[in-house]
Amino acid sequence: MKHFPAPDIKTRIDDLIDNLNWTHIKKENIFCIRSIDAKTKAIARIWGIGKIFTQVIGLPAYYVIEVNRRRFDKLSFDQQTNVLIHELMHIPKTFSGALLSHRGRYHHINNKEVAKWLKKIKRLI
Repeated sequence: MKHFPAPDIKTRIDDLIDNLNWTHIKKENIFCIRSIDAKTKAIARIWGIGKIFTQVIGLPAYYVIEVNRRRFDKLSFDQQTNVLIHELMHIPKTFSGALLSHRGRYHHINNKEVAKWLKKIKRLI
């Protein structure tokens, strides 16, 4: 599997963070890549630097959003936006390097919740 920088995705991620007013996300600590020949069924994935690295080594929290070229690039613009919002929703308010699960005590990451955020963006456009 090969990875390449995805500046087009980074631009969209930065715009989404601004439009959704997700001020807890540090845009400068988000990186975006496009994977080629990935064997995963995932359309996109998010990777965080674990707490051990942020606390013990003293690194700041970073996240990498990976889009699977074979699957992601086939989607419509709106479908891609849904996927990107979904991945951003995995980032906790603490921006600690950890990732939120799909179902937690106080949050859910699913199509219904993503649709709510997408609707907010479309009202702003």
